[in-house]
Amino acid sequence: MNAQEKAMNAEQTTSQLDALANTHEVFNQATPLQDYNAFRGDTALYDAVLREGGERGVEELDRYGFETTRPEVIEWGYQANANKPEFETHDRYGHRVDQVNYHPAYHKLMDMATREGLHSSPWTDPGPGAQVLRAAKYYMHAQVEGGHGCPITMTFASVPSLRLTPSLAERWLPKVTARGYDGRNVSHHDKQALTIGMGMTEKQGGSDVRANTTRAHPVGAGGSGELYELVGHKWFMSAPMCDAFLMLAQSPGGLSCFLVPRWREDGSKNPLQVQRLKNKMGNVSNASSEVELRGAHGWMVGEEGRGVPAIIEMVAMTRFDCMIGSSGGQRQVVAQAVHHAANRAAFGETLLDQPLMRNVIADLQLEVEGSVAMTLRMARALDNLDDEHEKRFTRLGAAVGKYWICKRTPHHAYEAMECLGGNGVTENFILARLYRDAPINAIWEGSGNVQALDVLRAMNKSPAVVDTWFEELAGAQGRNATLDNAINDLKKELADPDQIEFRARDLVDRMALTMQSALLVKAGNDSVSEAFIAARLGGGHTRNYGSLPRGLDIDTLIRRANPLES
Repeated sequence: MNAQEKAMNAEQTTSQLDALANTHEVFNQATPLQDYNAFRGDTALYDAVLREGGERGVEELDRYGFETTRPEVIEWGYQANANKPEFETHDRYGHRVDQVNYHPAYHKLMDMATREGLHSSPWTDPGPGAQVLRAAKYYMHAQVEGGHGCPITMTFASVPSLRLTPSLAERWLPKVTARGYDGRNVSHHDKQALTIGMGMTEKQGGSDVRANTTRAHPVGAGGSGELYELVGHKWFMSAPMCDAFLMLAQSPGGLSCFLVPRWREDGSKNPLQVQRLKNKMGNVSNASSEVELRGAHGWMVGEEGRGVPAIIEMVAMTRFDCMIGSSGGQRQVVAQAVHHAANRAAFGETLLDQPLMRNVIADLQLEVEGSVAMTLRMARALDNLDDEHEKRFTRLGAAVGKYWICKRTPHHAYEAMECLGGNGVTENFILARLYRDAPINAIWEGSGNVQALDVLRAMNKSPAVVDTWFEELAGAQGRNATLDNAINDLKKELADPDQIEFRARDLVDRMALTMQSALLVKAGNDSVSEAFIAARLGGGHTRNYGSLPRGLDIDTLIRRANPLES
């Protein structure tokens, strides 16, 4: 063999090896779901915004619908969760700093949220539909990343509580409601925009805050708006880099509420000392901490001995945001599932063309339909609290909605993960994070039993709230026999006092499902309401997703689920 032949053989061998080394090409995989309008692409949201009084904000929501799906913004969510907050007790010289260091992506998300007014817009721009518009925007924002929403929500929810004490409101609210973000570990006097956190629970009491042992001692005369020193501990204090926290402590006149800043008025570090960060399964971008108060200064909020009523103003709004966040999580997992199914083929056709997958996705979308309808109806009620009917509706709606929507979300997220198969459980796909985050809202701000018992307390304290609930349901009666029967059954169950605490969850289940059904009936899309009632009131809500009966308009539900076709 001459040299030329050897060279040709060597070249041929190299070419064959190169071909062998190129083992595969990527095909039959979905592209990333990004750069779409999360508002217009979500028919359930769009319809609800118009229905509940948010017409004036459509243009703004259109803009933000694109903003929340930019690849850069989506990546911030991944980065903030891949890099957990880190805690430093002291600086390198030995000074106590209680510094929590976040990834820059977390700060970018905080800045994005505050500049959009997610922490303040209904208070600073309280026109018609203000709560509806803020809820819709927050719902889209929560689909990017949920953890940083905790300080956004607490800051938003602190305003009604702070307003109880005019002297504190005058000093703090201008900066609390300012559109901006300053994450530096410096005094509130050196910032133009502030965030507010909350510390309620203690080791021995949990949800039973009246068992709190933290003590508050008046520095001077004492009373509303006056300065106290707090000594004790808190088992959970979320977002410890907030500038101040609403806390409960036992003062001489009983359990009271206090605003406790991170820095004292003289510029020294307030001895509100973080002991450690909680190592949570989800919500990992957000730091949650245990703290000890070693004579920490704080001002009394509201009346002495009325701490629970004072802080409940905040809790009611945080529960509402739990509804928004969980509804947003439901929407994001459905959008991811349907996008994957539309772009993935198996057994000769796309997954989305296969009947059983269509059943699953349509059923998942029905959950979103009910959650969005109830959440935006609550937002309209919050926009009209001067109306007694709306005020009474919120008293039950916050607890019922928080209980039901948040509790349905973990299994909903799991089922959507299954639509993606192995991709669904890997951490570089968003569904794994959403699944880990899903139980958090169900537990925070009062777990399931707390919400169910709160419903009973509200009904016992003010029976008129039950009348208001049924007035809402009455608007849908006479249009679906299954719903009519469910409402009548609910009336009988609520009228029966026997072992009512034992039955509380079943009662709240019924209240949630009948209310969601009624809202969807009144919304006017028969394909959605008839499917929801058949699936949820026809005996199906205890089954796995994907058990829809025959004869429903599945095509409409799939279209409403698909963010690129709605």
